[in-house]
Amino acid sequence: MLNVKKILLGVVCLIVITVIIVGGKYLISVRNYQTTIRGLTINNVDLSKISDGKYIGSYDVNLISAKVSVTVKNHKIENIDLLEHKTDRGKPAEVIPSMVVKAQSLQVDTVSGATNSSKTILKAIENALKPNQK
Repeated sequence: MLNVKKILLGVVCLIVITVIIVGGKYLISVRNYQTTIRGLTINNVDLSKISDGKYIGSYDVNLISAKVSVTVKNHKIENIDLLEHKTDRGKPAEVIPSMVVKAQSLQVDTVSGATNSSKTILKAIENALKPNQK
């Protein structure tokens, strides 16, 4: 009977330690995510310097990520396809690509309630176009 109690106590201790380690790692990743999103700036892209073509860009802040395909024709954004969007509650932000196409600018309003996903999608679009300015 004493051995069973020792084994159970050992198992409970291992479970508690595991929960503390996993929980701590999660809290650290959430803090890093919040810091990154808070400091994220979206820079506009000079479309007059971008050649016709299809460009892929992505941005990942651990809890949210986005991958886009941006089609440029005659120095205008013709289309943006959202290829991937890992999110929790940011689905409403998936209108951002159409807003960017309409505005021909990355300086569009974020979607209320999906601000972090909005910023992540915008940064993915910027990343697709930024290196292609000539």
